[in-house]
Amino acid sequence: MALMKIKFDLKKRVKLAQFVWFMYWFSVMAGVLVLSMGLFFKIELRKRSELMDNKESHFLPNLLILVGLLACGINAFGGKVCYDSLDPTKFIKWKPLLKPFLVSCVGFNVLLFLTALLCFLMRIPFQFTLAEGLKNGMKYYKDTDTPGRCYMKRTLDLMQMEFRCCGNNNYRDWFEIQWVSNRYLDFSAKAVKDRIGSNVDGQYLMDGVPFSCCNPSSPRPCIQGQMTNNSAHYSYDHYTEDLNVWKRGCSEALLSYYGGLMNTIGALVLLVTMLEVAVMIGLQYVNTSLSTLANPDDPESESEGWILEKTMMETFTDIMATMKAMGKGNQVEEGAEAAVATVS
Repeated sequence: MALMKIKFDLKKRVKLAQFVWFMYWFSVMAGVLVLSMGLFFKIELRKRSELMDNKESHFLPNLLILVGLLACGINAFGGKVCYDSLDPTKFIKWKPLLKPFLVSCVGFNVLLFLTALLCFLMRIPFQFTLAEGLKNGMKYYKDTDTPGRCYMKRTLDLMQMEFRCCGNNNYRDWFEIQWVSNRYLDFSAKAVKDRIGSNVDGQYLMDGVPFSCCNPSSPRPCIQGQMTNNSAHYSYDHYTEDLNVWKRGCSEALLSYYGGLMNTIGALVLLVTMLEVAVMIGLQYVNTSLSTLANPDDPESESEGWILEKTMMETFTDIMATMKAMGKGNQVEEGAEAAVATVS
């Protein structure tokens, strides 16, 4: 028994073909939107690619771009088929291609769903990528004269000002690394010698942060050096004082931004997936309603359309039987080849 069988006359078939044609071109626009979101996501990642620990973070935007391009091509083809279905003489040339095309549409919808799922799941590995990338980036902040790292200071400063954050987890992360280049240190000064000598690794560590950590909304002039020394500043207690630097760490800020972007894209791709399933079902109805005309020579005769020729269980059983038959066929061929090889 066919699944969701519907009877059609000429008027219903024409209306169905016109509606599905319109939805296919609407789906083309949806594909362009997915492509645009993939490009935007890739550009946003490339802006801060120095702060990413690996190149795998670009896998998702590349997949979105691919899916968007495929959506445009598949939906444009489907729209053309629906348009030609209004003329039986034109539709007949597409008929042999429709079954493989519908099967490819099923595969494409699965790919769309997996892409949407990845958008929601990539947040977890992305969190570790950001944390490790920021940690390494902060170490290179001072290397303004080193090729390949000379822009790290600019990148980090712009990021901290844009996202209103400081350090990896918080502003104290800057206390644990040397972020001032040696070329700007007077090694003849006693204070510099003492500070370097007191550190096991010979680094110039201090309780200060770069200027980009300062909060311009604070009424007090920014205290970015000697932040833990209460006597160095008038009427200041770093334990109770409302510090005028950003409190939030940049890994949290970036994860919130990129995570929100991925969630939005994931929701959009899910909507596009539902749209693609709908137009695929519409095209199946167009195909079956034209294939089952009571009188093929009379375009005005009645016909029936369905989603599946059999029930879902029967269709699944047939697919499994076909796959088993293909598997047995391969085993027979391999056995025959082995026998020939043994004889020779």
